[in-house]
Amino acid sequence: MVRALRWIVFAIAVLAMNFPIIVTLITSLKSQRELSTNPGLWISQPTLDNYLEVLTQTSRFNIYAYLLNSTVAALIGTGLAIVLAFPAAYAIARSESGKRLVLPIVINLRAVPLIIFAIPLYMMYQWLGLLDTRIGLGLILTIVNAPLALVILVNAISDVPVELDEAAKVDGANSLQVMMMIVRPVIRPALVTTFIFGFITAWNEFLFGLMLTTSRAVPMTVGASFFFAASGGGVKWGTASAVMMLGALPPALLGLVMYRQISGSMTAGAVKG
Repeated sequence: MVRALRWIVFAIAVLAMNFPIIVTLITSLKSQRELSTNPGLWISQPTLDNYLEVLTQTSRFNIYAYLLNSTVAALIGTGLAIVLAFPAAYAIARSESGKRLVLPIVINLRAVPLIIFAIPLYMMYQWLGLLDTRIGLGLILTIVNAPLALVILVNAISDVPVELDEAAKVDGANSLQVMMMIVRPVIRPALVTTFIFGFITAWNEFLFGLMLTTSRAVPMTVGASFFFAASGGGVKWGTASAVMMLGALPPALLGLVMYRQISGSMTAGAVKG
């Protein structure tokens, strides 16, 4: 009885949390005619016409370009954030003042609403010629991801015994060699987790994509909003829903494929015996 009740509660929770996704998926499988007569959750005649329209009719909105822009910018924003955060995290983890002073400052800066940086960033990007470029979008996503990467990596490196560093230095290794050859292999699960979370965060970023791009480097999150533009009879909700489902697919697949890696790094210690 208790087990059955537990599964019922679990099913209700899953349904409640994923209800918007379910509604969007159902809407994407309905024709425009059926949506006008049957806006509910039941599908009388499922169709893939909305997906075919999005994937084949690229004269107005090119979903492939949006997907490519998001992928390139997210990879830049995630990879560069890890490259910068890893040595910083090592220095902070091995310094008491770093843990007490630097890390809280970085975290508090990330808590500031990003819209505050909109005007100076736009002016700086305009001066540097980075507006509407993938590299420009990737650089700003690096700033967005850096605090998250720093927190995860500091916690992981803090679990690595300092004795490993000292033993390596006795053998003649310098700090860079210790960081790359001793610490990095031990915290590999945390690095993978940082990459996954960073990629998903960068992929879902909307504000800077809207502010810093116009045509050539428009990311998927911003490009998906274009499909809501009224045309003829109004908004094509089926087409718009299909775009949203396709846009959510890459990060969702990444999370599902790497779920074991994420859960393992979150629950297991970083130190290997």
